[in-house]
Amino acid sequence: MIGRLTLSDFRNHADALIVPDHAFIVLTGENGAGKTNILEAVSMLAPGRGLRGAALRDMTRQGGPGSFGIAAEVDGVMLGTGVAPGAPDRRQVRIGGVASSANALADHLAIVWLTPAMDRLFMDSPGGRRRFLDRLTLALHPGHAVHSARYEAAMRARNRLLTNLPAADPAWLAALEAQMDEHGAALGGARADLVDRLSAELAAQPDQPFARPVLEIAQEDRAEEPLASRLARERRRDAAAGRTLSGPHRNDLAVVHAAKGQAAALCSTGEQKALLLSILLAHAALVAARRGQPPVLLLDEVAAHLDPMRRTALFDRLAMTGGQVWMTGTEDSLFSDLSSATRFSVCAGRVGVPQVNPRS
Repeated sequence: MIGRLTLSDFRNHADALIVPDHAFIVLTGENGAGKTNILEAVSMLAPGRGLRGAALRDMTRQGGPGSFGIAAEVDGVMLGTGVAPGAPDRRQVRIGGVASSANALADHLAIVWLTPAMDRLFMDSPGGRRRFLDRLTLALHPGHAVHSARYEAAMRARNRLLTNLPAADPAWLAALEAQMDEHGAALGGARADLVDRLSAELAAQPDQPFARPVLEIAQEDRAEEPLASRLARERRRDAAAGRTLSGPHRNDLAVVHAAKGQAAALCSTGEQKALLLSILLAHAALVAARRGQPPVLLLDEVAAHLDPMRRTALFDRLAMTGGQVWMTGTEDSLFSDLSSATRFSVCAGRVGVPQVNPRS
């Protein structure tokens, strides 16, 4: 768990200090106060671009020095990330005071989030669902980020070479395709392992009060041919298309409402939200069992559109994960059923003193 979080010049927060004393951290305040910015800061303690997927320079505070810093104490280890003045697009990471890579953060924290923007995940592009799948996979397989980065780098280099295919060095192309084969196999294997384990966890959970989903990795084809061989054979087609048309970067996550036998994209907005919550809760239980460390959950405005019965059920299920849960809301009354929580008010980029929970 995060024992101490500090922000400097991040978004609308000139400086902030949050020291939780419960597994549940509740941030309340008006829209635009900076609640989601705090969740985004926590999400930057994992590999990737955070819960908004924003550019680093957009995270710096307007009117600030052009830099930002995020630091957290996790099990006695200090994790830090940010950008320095004059280099707003270059992310720096320090673990235990030593410069490191962003991918190494996954060895210390597993972080998963749910935001209102994800309510349309099942209506989104395959790329959006693939990123969601990869975030879940990363929490279970910390090396997933490395394989993803190397696969993408090899694919970009191959695509550049294919722009001048007649003159491209075939040995260089073959080497890049071999890298894509190697790292692509690791990507596909980790994703398949996650979906298999998640499906087993979901099958053991009750259908109520949240809908139970059935998951599958959708592939355009299931050819047994090695990816390197296929890429070599499809060079001309990919050159004409201007991109690589085969590989795990084309996979999709298919989700079906088990009780209705209906694709998630055809379900109601409320059903889609329930399916997402089921996936998230099952994933938290799976990660806790596999890593011996439950993930940190970031839930932005998660209680706003749930009826009281489902809110209570959600809080009970979240408590069962044993992990740290950060939640935001515009009203503290949405979290009145929480028996204990560290509560902060957020106003215009300032974090107030924790409020006393009347039930704790």
